[in-house]
Amino acid sequence: MKVKTVTRYLDDNEFEAVNESGNVVKIDMYPADQKKAQSPTELVLSAVAACAAVDTVQILKKKRKTVNDLKIETEGIRKEDHPRAFTHITMRFILYSPDTTVEELEKVVDLAVNKYCSVSESLKGSVNINHLVQVVAN
Repeated sequence: MKVKTVTRYLDDNEFEAVNESGNVVKIDMYPADQKKAQSPTELVLSAVAACAAVDTVQILKKKRKTVNDLKIETEGIRKEDHPRAFTHITMRFILYSPDTTVEELEKVVDLAVNKYCSVSESLKGSVNINHLVQVVAN
């Protein structure tokens, strides 16, 4: 399966990536107080979280669980020296559901992160990926 995007320079510190469907993602390298978009490393964190989120929600729905909301707080630790690659990524899954237990969510997230998510699989071997789970009954 082939996936393709085109990334273009827009201005100093500003870029955009477009997929084959024409969907656009803005990217920038501005300091935090001038940010308009995510940086490439932030996009990696967002990609691994979104990938795991999709699988988590799909598995929960197949189990007939209620998903009122799902939030994933993702944090990465990078090397100090260049190319400053990620060494660790931790994802904290917070599920808002009246009928899912922490144990059920742990099993589902483990499957999502370690078996089904192609982004986390792509990072495996070079990045230590961990996850935590929390269920808020609502």
